[in-house]
Amino acid sequence: MKTYGHFIHGGEVSAVSGETFPSYAPMTGEIVGHAARGSAADVNAAVKSARAGFKAWALLPPAERERVLLRAADLLETRADRLTDILIDESGSVITKARAEVLYSASLLRAAAGEARRLYGDTFPNDKPHRLSMVFREPLGVIAAISPFNAPLSLLVKMVSFALGAGNAVVAKPSEETPIIALELAEVLHEAGLPPGTFNVVTGYGAEAGVALVESREVNGIAFTGSTSTGIKIAQSAVKSMKRLQMELGGKNPLVVLKDVDIEEAAGIAAVGAFFHGGQICMSSARIIAEKEIARTFAKALAERAKRLPLGDLRDPQTAYGPLINARALEKVKRHVDEARAAGAEILSGGETYRGLVFQPTVIWDPPRVCSAWCEETFGPVVSVVAADDLDEAIAIANESDYGLSAGVLTNDMARGMSAARRIRCGAVHVGMHSFQSDSMAPVGGFGMSGFGRSGGKYSVEHFTELKWISLELDKTPLPF
Repeated sequence: MKTYGHFIHGGEVSAVSGETFPSYAPMTGEIVGHAARGSAADVNAAVKSARAGFKAWALLPPAERERVLLRAADLLETRADRLTDILIDESGSVITKARAEVLYSASLLRAAAGEARRLYGDTFPNDKPHRLSMVFREPLGVIAAISPFNAPLSLLVKMVSFALGAGNAVVAKPSEETPIIALELAEVLHEAGLPPGTFNVVTGYGAEAGVALVESREVNGIAFTGSTSTGIKIAQSAVKSMKRLQMELGGKNPLVVLKDVDIEEAAGIAAVGAFFHGGQICMSSARIIAEKEIARTFAKALAERAKRLPLGDLRDPQTAYGPLINARALEKVKRHVDEARAAGAEILSGGETYRGLVFQPTVIWDPPRVCSAWCEETFGPVVSVVAADDLDEAIAIANESDYGLSAGVLTNDMARGMSAARRIRCGAVHVGMHSFQSDSMAPVGGFGMSGFGRSGGKYSVEHFTELKWISLELDKTPLPF
């Protein structure tokens, strides 16, 4: 069984303490490998390396940064089979999701490569004609990238690639559930020609390595994707040293289904939105609001879809979903379903553990809108369906949430669909599709408790750079004294 060190200053190093921790395969419970258990000492070494790497990397011409990122994208694709295997074993991904994640990661690197050439500045007219004013965009410095387990390659690549493209250096702290894939990414970037120190990975637990990274005075910005509760803790710590924050947090995303849809087709779309990767997606469709004329029929059709979803070998392309990441996640899902059942909701499908960490795809009909299954992020294969009298009520119900990450609207009436999209309060609304969508150039992020800042394309680059106003006096001017 392989033991992995941190990746610091272009090479693998053991933890200062010498300690390691295991990474488990959630489907089988087997150990995938061991990773270095990071501490404040390891984080300090990585940040020091990143500070040195930043000085050289930021001065490189955009064409050089572009070349490295494009080369990394090519290398990622050549290693697609190996990376897919790691994602299957370490995160419990089905093969179709794992393959798609690798290819999406390559597209993110290419998009970031293009953004390296688009760090545009500006000029603006002055009231004083003797002055020339220019605005330059400069990298922040060292970015901490704290990534989650559910899409451990693509979400880390998204944070890292655009930060690097803008000229920053990065220290990554991947989820303790999925450390190995981050170390594989480090090897890819190093082989692509990234200078030593520009990208570093410290593996370990959030309370140890994560806290030390967030608290480091040498870190200038933090990109975090994960739970709202953890995001709040990070924000409270980061504000002490005024770090720039980009945070994509939790969601309880609505899918509005209008009465003009083809019910079977809509049920198929909703099933993907709700059960992709076992519902362990922050943008998954967890709350469905259907117009009352079709609501019950739609819920039953969705439940039938859920019952037919195939479970099997994660490497079988027909397998639709896999396990939850760990026992804590399973207990949370069970609690939400049990509380809905006790409150009088009807369980139309699922509601039980299948085996191990695999929970059955579950459709809940008409839960009270105060129960945890409706209000809290479940992060599992559970979706609730309620009826609304009309579009206005559906939108009102959709907006009854502290979260505001993503939403979907299913309708064949584009006017009604656009009306709904403009009125739903969240960072993205997808008309004609479920709430789980990704694009390398899109501004992804949320309202309210779903975070702040946007990631993707120019929006990431803007977030990881500072604006600097430089003025130049063209003539001698009289001074006031």
